Amino acid sequence: PPQTSNQQTNNSPVPQILLLFYSPTPLPLLLSLLHQLAEKIEVVGALSIKTRRLLKGHGNKVLCMDWCKDKRRLVSSSQDGKVIVWDGFTLNKEHGVTLPCTWVMACAYAPSGCAVACGGLDNKCSVIPLSLDKTENLAAKKKPVAMHTNYVSGCTFTNSDMQILTSSGDGSCALWDVESGQLLQSFHGHTADVLSLDLAPSETGNTFVSGGCDKKSCVWDMRSGQNIQSFESHESDVNCVKYYPSGDAFASASDDATCRFYDLRADREVAVYQKDSIIFGASTVDFSLSGRLLFAGYNDYTINVWDVLKGTRVSVLFGHENRVSRVRVSPDGTALCSASWDNTLRIWA
Repeated sequence: PPQTSNQQTNNSPVPQILLLFYSPTPLPLLLSLLHQLAEKIEVVGALSIKTRRLLKGHGNKVLCMDWCKDKRRLVSSSQDGKVIVWDGFTLNKEHGVTLPCTWVMACAYAPSGCAVACGGLDNKCSVIPLSLDKTENLAAKKKPVAMHTNYVSGCTFTNSDMQILTSSGDGSCALWDVESGQLLQSFHGHTADVLSLDLAPSETGNTFVSGGCDKKSCVWDMRSGQNIQSFESHESDVNCVKYYPSGDAFASASDDATCRFYDLRADREVAVYQKDSIIFGASTVDFSLSGRLLFAGYNDYTINVWDVLKGTRVSVLFGHENRVSRVRVSPDGTALCSASWDNTLRIWA
């Protein structure tokens, strides 16, 4: 501060403090919507995506599915109480496990491909080691790892087979040690059922995002258990959250019939994917490998394909005969698998 006449002066200089603010993205860009910045980018050409495989074998609604890292196998779980491991090329069922409860709402493949995890209305998340012996009774080797006080809605392995993340209807998420079943970290911040979670794609990723019935999406630090960012622009339940391939953003799907795109660096929503003709809730989302396309499954039995940058719909995929519960792009980006309440899974390419 400048010295006034009544202040005593001395020979020491007044210290000057310079504050430097660094933003990787210019501020005007952060305050714009994505489609405004993408006006001069070429539109996505016509897509020729068709059903290439139809996977039949479940006796009730297929609630979840996940790809193996080998890009060939996948696991699905159903209201019939079964978990099935499929070969996506030959359609062979490699493993089938019947669980003691119906509504197996979550399933995930381990990074090594040597185990799958599943959970649902039994409030537990169990890990099942897969064996080369097709005749072995896998149900007997099932190991309970996580225990919640309400249903398990989602599960995913971290970057190894040794830890697993779960989300639950008890309003919490949790990180567990697979070997001991010990709770390593719990995440509290949602005020209603947590319906979905997704791990940041980075190899050293220490964050994940969750969405729930409180209309909120929350970003969490796995080491501290702290909620580091929250977004509340949906008008109904957030059914699914999925990170953008770069890890700098994520998309959400909601019962309000919209999908939304949030930039984590800008700390705000930058795009909404909606049309007046879409009146049914969105249940699930996933990105193409490049991040240019967003695949969204809806309760009107369709999968809409959105141009992430321009915010326009580029295609609609028809084929399922009931609501689409899950869409997942294969690890190499060459195919899309969808699970549905019509008891089937479809592989599109």
